[in-house]
Amino acid sequence: MMKKLLSIVLLAFVYVNGFAQNDINVGIIPAPVSVKKSAGSFKLDKTVVLVSADVKDTRSADLLNAYIVAKGGFALRTAKVASAGAPSIILSTSGADQLPAEGYKIKVSPKNITITGKDAGLFYGVQSLMQMMPEFTANGMSINAAEINDYPRFKYRGLHLDVGRHMFPVSFLKKYIDMMAQYKLNNFHWHLTEDQGWRIEIKKYPKLTTVGSSRNGTIIGHHPGVNTDGTPYKGFYTQNEVKEVVAYAASKFINVIPEIELPGHSSAAIAAYPELSCFPERDTFISEKTPWTGLRKGKQVQQTWGVFDDVFVPSEQTFKFLEDVLDEVIALFPSKYIHIGGDESPKAYWKESEFCQQLIKKLNLKDEHELQSYFIQRIEKYVNSKGRRIIGWDEILEGGLAPNATVMSWRGVKGGIAAAQQKHDVIMTPNAGGLYFDHKQSDSADEPTNIGGLAPYAKSYAYNPVPAELTADEQKYIVGVQANVWTEYISTSSKVEYFVFPRLFSLSEIAWSQDSRKDFKNFSEERLPLHLSRLDKTRTNYWVPTPFGQDQKVMKGESFNIVLKEPVLGAKIYYTLDLTRPSEMGTLYTTPIKLTVPKGQKQVLKTIVVTPGGKNSVVTETILSNETPDVKNKTGDKTII
Repeated sequence: MMKKLLSIVLLAFVYVNGFAQNDINVGIIPAPVSVKKSAGSFKLDKTVVLVSADVKDTRSADLLNAYIVAKGGFALRTAKVASAGAPSIILSTSGADQLPAEGYKIKVSPKNITITGKDAGLFYGVQSLMQMMPEFTANGMSINAAEINDYPRFKYRGLHLDVGRHMFPVSFLKKYIDMMAQYKLNNFHWHLTEDQGWRIEIKKYPKLTTVGSSRNGTIIGHHPGVNTDGTPYKGFYTQNEVKEVVAYAASKFINVIPEIELPGHSSAAIAAYPELSCFPERDTFISEKTPWTGLRKGKQVQQTWGVFDDVFVPSEQTFKFLEDVLDEVIALFPSKYIHIGGDESPKAYWKESEFCQQLIKKLNLKDEHELQSYFIQRIEKYVNSKGRRIIGWDEILEGGLAPNATVMSWRGVKGGIAAAQQKHDVIMTPNAGGLYFDHKQSDSADEPTNIGGLAPYAKSYAYNPVPAELTADEQKYIVGVQANVWTEYISTSSKVEYFVFPRLFSLSEIAWSQDSRKDFKNFSEERLPLHLSRLDKTRTNYWVPTPFGQDQKVMKGESFNIVLKEPVLGAKIYYTLDLTRPSEMGTLYTTPIKLTVPKGQKQVLKTIVVTPGGKNSVVTETILSNETPDVKNKTGDKTII
């Protein structure tokens, strides 16, 4: 029995170690531009020297050495020059100027490994080498010989996080940034203000955090909810914490883009400073020490999700307030982009406001949409005067696009197409493209509370950020792609991870890899199981994929031969056929499931995946049907055929 167990363990170890090296992309996500394998391998053990001549490359060298310490239990000796005959890993900038921006090359031979690149390119080369490494043994590890040439498809590769609804500790933000960097994403879009909370310290306006960062409670369940929890929710990031996050991201070659929402999604700011509203008398606030509740038209504001009617009034007082806020934000964030929102801004208060209607006439504007355009253009002019550029959601197209604005297309692709045709830079992030990571990942009833929609990682992977409707000249304005994580229903760091993985892998590949290099079968069945198994060994949560081979909700026929495959290395599949819920008490899948279903009947196959780390997938059901369909005869009666 012991010999059999040892054989199984050894077989699993060989399987894991050989997995990446047999893959055409040698285990790397996102897929490189080219991979050319050759004979032989490089042995990584304690005799290897890590060579880095340039001080600027120290952090990449340290990153690689720290990884080897964590995985292998030993550190490599470092040197500035390679010694003749000594096996080495060489970090080099020689020839890197001829590489595309953020590009790198890796050459693995039996004698040396050379990573060529500069700055971000070298950093990404190190990330790829670490992904190529199999598990360490007592004698080190062997890395197959290969030459890799790689560079990104898009210069903007983004991931967003909403902290207005729920916020997360700085320690988690750093982990979030680490996860982005590992998969070559380079822009962290930090959504800092919302109707439900203002999350950044502004020293000139302290009420934004003493009042605007708090709410009296949060709804329980999906909107409209079954109740509110009655627990005050509060919190914000100090300016020192913001500086810490920005500096940490910069060390990983990630730019942090702050978002300050305007003119809508601004109820938290108006709660703190009612004079910023068209109708300040409609809102009553108890005190600065009490979480804001507010009264609108005599009714208490629910601590709920959605869009509130109140928006910033386009007065000189408001513009002065926003300019002051932006001054402090710009001082904290070196990003060339400042995101100003501009989405879902209700026009009802502007239509009712005598001031707004007079302003529309004074400025010779057509309507409230053009008033919003005026609002955005004033803010853009101010941001431009500080040497920065604005990004806005695609609603900023309404009423006329600000001259230098970059558009983030979220309501489908039409906004992005229109902006590119007007020769404006575009970042594609359509909710219908599988890039809203707050959407559920399956139709299973086991999915946790979510905003709705369906965005499995396969949908994200299938999305092409460049619309076919654009000409070749217009396509160059598509500068990148981004996924968004809205947190109405995501209140913990662990749940953020659950919603982000494995979809982050798909985002990485569509953002970085050339379209011709995308291969979903290779991605999902070769590389994804390997990367999920690595997550499984950490304290990172993730959505466990359902078994490969169980893709249909209904299978029709009489005889079935169902072949399943584990989606995570080392995972097990359990199933039931008796309508009970599968668990580790169910039948362990070891060989194809062969069934014959009598005519006129059906059977239900239910499966669950259990990973080595103890994580479970949702339960997946497939109906195996040998029933014949009902049809209607000419008289309308049902007849079985």
